Amino acid sequence: MARVKNDGGERKSRKFNSAALIFWSLFALLALSLVYSIVMAVVAPADDAAKGRGDYALNIMQSILGLVVIFAPSIVKKTMKIEVPSAVQIVYFVFLFAAIYLGEIRSFFYRVPHWDVFLHTFSSCMLGALGFFVVDFLNKNKLVVLNPFFVALFAFCFALMIGTVWEIFEFAADGIFKTNMQKFVTADGARLVGRDALSDTMKDIIVDALGALATCTAGYFYLKLKRKKEDGAQALTAVMPAPAAEGAGVNAEQAETVQREES
Repeated sequence: MARVKNDGGERKSRKFNSAALIFWSLFALLALSLVYSIVMAVVAPADDAAKGRGDYALNIMQSILGLVVIFAPSIVKKTMKIEVPSAVQIVYFVFLFAAIYLGEIRSFFYRVPHWDVFLHTFSSCMLGALGFFVVDFLNKNKLVVLNPFFVALFAFCFALMIGTVWEIFEFAADGIFKTNMQKFVTADGARLVGRDALSDTMKDIIVDALGALATCTAGYFYLKLKRKKEDGAQALTAVMPAPAAEGAGVNAEQAETVQREES
């Protein structure tokens, strides 16, 4: 038995080390990207400054954002006393790596076709699952009790809200810092206008909605099946005969009654 426990402890340690390794690797990449972007923004040639200023500003902003949100699992653990599983942390760190480092800093949004569609699908599914996790946490602590439909509705609205807030952030950043987060300027420098300028934002919102809908629909049927099994188990417990201890107590009372009648 002791050997089995030690193996389990070793597996848990390996999972923890994997999450920690990915965390510190991503932290180092973002920190180096931040330093590089700041240096390049300062020493960029005069004839290239107008072209690169927005790109470097975007890299600086994204690097700082990544260095902040990378601590989200630790903040949740310390403030809400919720232990985030190592697998969830790894998925979260991989998403940050793909979205911030590869997507923005390494320009995968321009180099890889449909990279933004992939990321928004990934993020909407992840946020939908997070919405289910939040409601499940509230249900377990008896803070709120919702049926499966409203749990799925909350998770869907939660994921769509985060996606919408992100689009607002992109719009604000493009206006304030002169970046190109909404991709209204193509890779060759052409500026989009009218409906074409809105296509990236609307495509992101639609993909967010579809990804969240798929995740929440699957979660809804999972909760329905889970509740059905729990109700069946409770019904089976209700019709089961009384335990032997209770029967023994009844027999003892009957014996005492007979003895009093005989006396």
